[in-house]
Amino acid sequence: MTNRYLLSRERFIAATPEAIFDILATPGMHSVIDGSGTVKGAQPRGPERLSAGAKFGMEMNVKVDYKILNTVCEFEEGRRIAWRHFYGHVWRYLLEPATAADGTAGTKVTEQWDARAVRGRFFLRLAGYLRRHPVSIEETLARLDHHLTGTAEVAG
Repeated sequence: MTNRYLLSRERFIAATPEAIFDILATPGMHSVIDGSGTVKGAQPRGPERLSAGAKFGMEMNVKVDYKILNTVCEFEEGRRIAWRHFYGHVWRYLLEPATAADGTAGTKVTEQWDARAVRGRFFLRLAGYLRRHPVSIEETLARLDHHLTGTAEVAG
């Protein structure tokens, strides 16, 4: 059974899990790979690289500018990283070494938006997140791929 409040997409990227993790663990890179167009940049007083329990702020825009504080809630170097903000949903990345059909070594990258623990999930649906996030996640994975390999096509 699927849960509409756990959105997940995956992509093979011809890069090592360590190289991919370094991008994900660097808040300053989040605006570079963001496929939603809402992440504008990292707040300057946060850590340069994330670790378990780290708190970091992001400059955001969804029709208006705002700031959001996130806390790293899952962290396994080179394999898994996730952060949560005050509303409770989690952005998660899972990395697994993989080999493409043509023998190219790389990583299966899974990005998840997990709102299963959020109260008032109805508002997330009403705001359109369940419709928009799958496309945004796919675009984020394409941007991550492009940043690392230069080969993936990305929208605008």
